[in-house]
Amino acid sequence: MSAAAPTALKILLIGDSGTGKTSLMYRYVDDRFRSDELATVGVDFKVRHVVVNDQCYKLLILDTAGQDRFRTLSSSYYRGAHGVILVYDITNRSSFDNLSSWFDELDYHCPPGENSNVVTMIVGNKLDSLDQCAVTTEEGQALARRRGSLFVQSSARTRVGVAQAFDHLVEKIVEKMALSNQTAAPSTQGNTVSKSQFDEAEEADEGSSCGC
Repeated sequence: MSAAAPTALKILLIGDSGTGKTSLMYRYVDDRFRSDELATVGVDFKVRHVVVNDQCYKLLILDTAGQDRFRTLSSSYYRGAHGVILVYDITNRSSFDNLSSWFDELDYHCPPGENSNVVTMIVGNKLDSLDQCAVTTEEGQALARRRGSLFVQSSARTRVGVAQAFDHLVEKIVEKMALSNQTAAPSTQGNTVSKSQFDEAEEADEGSSCGC
């Protein structure tokens, strides 16, 4: 008898361009960092397998472009999301202030309420540039409390907080799914990532399988 397929979880990274969303994704999945990473055009994605409570989960992590001209392109990717990470750059005050508009967009596509199973997390990235900090930890924590979100500070360059952010988010997603008894895979309606693209990303992720 073949083993059961791992449960699929869809996670989005949103926030202004230049906050390090792509770097966070690649650090978490491939454990690599490039300071010359190009801005995402449209949507990039990676796949990683993780184990939580002895159960395997397949994470589909989507890195969305932060530029205004790509907002309509990335909007369809909210549908079926289990978790959303909102990223700001601690050295860029406007990227933090703009989180309010990103939350508005998230609320529009994933309305909050009892039926919403989306877990959100605010990540203050570029902790390695603390000497240029423009947003205090307390401000980030306060916003997270107001929005009912998780909060982590990170540095994709030095690895600090990256695994903690993704792992904690996934744990909370699994916990919420268990409480709501919703263990089905996310809907693919409206998701423009094709099966061939998904398979290609998974093949490129060799070595990340948890053996389920």
